[in-house]
Amino acid sequence: MTYDDFIKKKTQLEYRAGFEPVYFNDKLFDFQQYFMEWSVRKGRAAIFTDCGMGKTAMQLCFAQNIVQKTNRRVIVLTPLAVSQQTVREGERFGIEVHSCRDGKIHDSINVTNYEQLHKLNPGDFVGCVCDESSILKGFDGIYKSKIIAFMRKMPYRLLCTATAAPNDYIELGTSSEALGFLGHMDMLNRFFVNNRNNSATGYRMYGEKIQWRFKGHAELPFWQWVCSWARSIRKPSDFGFDDGKLILPPLIENQHIVKSKTLRDGYLFAVPAEGLFEQHEERRRTMQERCEKAAELASDGKTALVWCHLNDEGDLLEKLISGSVQVSGRDSDESKEEKFMDFVNGKIRVLITKPKIGAWGLNFQQCSHIIAFVSNSYEQDYQGIRRCWRFGQKNPVIVDRVMSEGEIPIMANLARKSKQADDMFTRLIENMNHALKIDNTYRAAMPQEVPQWL
Repeated sequence: MTYDDFIKKKTQLEYRAGFEPVYFNDKLFDFQQYFMEWSVRKGRAAIFTDCGMGKTAMQLCFAQNIVQKTNRRVIVLTPLAVSQQTVREGERFGIEVHSCRDGKIHDSINVTNYEQLHKLNPGDFVGCVCDESSILKGFDGIYKSKIIAFMRKMPYRLLCTATAAPNDYIELGTSSEALGFLGHMDMLNRFFVNNRNNSATGYRMYGEKIQWRFKGHAELPFWQWVCSWARSIRKPSDFGFDDGKLILPPLIENQHIVKSKTLRDGYLFAVPAEGLFEQHEERRRTMQERCEKAAELASDGKTALVWCHLNDEGDLLEKLISGSVQVSGRDSDESKEEKFMDFVNGKIRVLITKPKIGAWGLNFQQCSHIIAFVSNSYEQDYQGIRRCWRFGQKNPVIVDRVMSEGEIPIMANLARKSKQADDMFTRLIENMNHALKIDNTYRAAMPQEVPQWL
């Protein structure tokens, strides 16, 4: 063994808890095949790819490798209604996938939604796949702890998500902890330092916001550590593959500003809503006008997806838009799934729901028109668009955002967050490629001469 080989074995990039793949699927794209094989060799891994990059196919092939290698069960956890899509995707790729919503566990790949976790015994499975794993940060601490505890003793684990905290690197600690690597606090103390030079994790301490930044020497080691268990990609060319069929049709974004019939008390003209209280008041006061505009945009007789944020908005939209069906929080899980699948199958012309109910994991490529009320949440806005604007979409996707005059600053804030997320995700890819020493540099068409002094 050479000294270089000795040093390489000491690096975190050499970690493996898996095995050489025993199952391959010729329907996978080349970059999907790469990520699938890498995750199987790692055994415990995370794949952070953009929406529409085929995470479901990769995670099912990962699970099928484990089933064939160990002859034991694997569980796939998904957001609500995505379990049925996962079963259908398994049929398309020739992989046996069973829903265990009825409580029956099958001797292969099982799939259910996160809300059914309490019905499962972790001892029945040798591996677990978390689809849209960023949903972990959306649950309260107790539920998140239950999910992590459920997977803790499983030798094979895979996390898949499209929005792995693009604007906050320290949230990667949640994924690391779920995979059995560094815990959230251990990661912070190892690679980061805060503005109070302690281990406080709260948002505010003594009136001061807790902010974390890399230690002076820690940025490259941090990415080397992340690369030991995760891969991140927005398009195949990020890893040197051909983008090919993954080039999406145009995205057309429109803004529709409606004037309110009533002004805020004490004002002679519309003014921007500042702060969450004023924004909530503005949303309530202008609900009728915004819903009427949304109904007008959805009156062309074509399929449309409408994102709202209030129960009253959803109820009013359902009355104003003919052929529409609302999926709301008061529906049972079974009713929600049925309505989502009816929309996918073309039985519903216009679907109305909230982003927090249906913006994760679902595929709505049959729809190319989105109508949305503005929100301060970049993640909800991004995920809402990518339900339709994803691989398999054949038409240009039109996004009509409806807002009142007072909500214009919200749209400006959303645009700022979008640019920030794009910039930081670009940095993430660059840092990860640098840590992996992936050569993505420009290749000169003309031969270059090396200076004589070199």
